[in-house]
Formats: sequence, structure tokens, C-alpha cells
Amino acid sequence: MTITLLAVGKTDNKELLNLIQVYKNRLNHYVKFQFEIIPDIKKAKHLSENEQRQKEGELILKKINSSDALILLDEKGKQFDSVGFSTYLQKHMNSGLKQLVFVIGGPYGFSDDVYKNAKGKIALSKMTFSHQMVRLFFIEQLYRGFTILKNEPYHHR
Repeated sequence: MTITLLAVGKTDNKELLNLIQVYKNRLNHYVKFQFEIIPDIKKAKHLSENEQRQKEGELILKKINSSDALILLDEKGKQFDSVGFSTYLQKHMNSGLKQLVFVIGGPYGFSDDVYKNAKGKIALSKMTFSHQMVRLFFIEQLYRGFTILKNEPYHHR
């Protein structure tokens, strides 16, 4: 199985980029992992929130195959503790799924079309984090989930 993380918009914060790379490298020992940035919408300031969501949604859906499981990182999604999230990952791996795609949307969330195509939603917290921070937090949780599945000492129970 391949796990892909799609994120709308780039980050210029070098410290975050370095930490993301650390966890990407660690994660690749467990699973084929891809992290892809969907470029910011050009002239977004001239668009309404809904228009921006629509344009971002079109770009997101172009990256999704019909056989992929699309999971949205969404504040209204299901919350897991780390052990529960590792179990969630294991169930997807056991299902024979080829690609599991997680998406971090833009600043205004997802379009209706993206919600309709999603197979699930996950919330990292009830708190709000910047889209740049969510990338790091989510990749770290993926890594933690795999160390839990392998019964490795990274996660202390």
C-alpha cells in the first residue's frame, strides 16, 4: 500500500520543512509514502471563499484515482488516540487497498465535491492548527502509528 499526503499550498518555514523531512525519511522504512503539495490558487484574493474551495477541490480530485481511499483531515472528522489511529491504518492495509490518500485542504476547507468523494474524515484535535503545522503533526502521527504496529519503543503506552 502507498500512503499519500496531499496539502494545498506551500510552506516557506525551513524549520518545519526540515522536521517534515525527518519524519518522511523515518516513515519510508515502514510504508511507501508520498507527500505532494498542490500549488496555491493564483489570484486567490480575487475569489470568494467558495470559489477558492471549488478551484482547490478540482485540483485535489485530479490527483485521486477511483480506487483510492480519500480521507480528509477535517475539524469535524473522527478523532483517534495514537493507538486507535494505528489500528485504523492496519485495517486499511489489511483491506488490500493500493493507495490511501489523506488531504489537508486550503484555508477555507473542502468543496462539496471533495466531501462527496471522501471515504472518511479525521480530526487531529478540537484545536485549530495552521495548515503548515498540520503537515508535521500528521506525518509524525503516521510514523508513530507504524512504530506502534511494529511494537517499537517510540510510543510509550
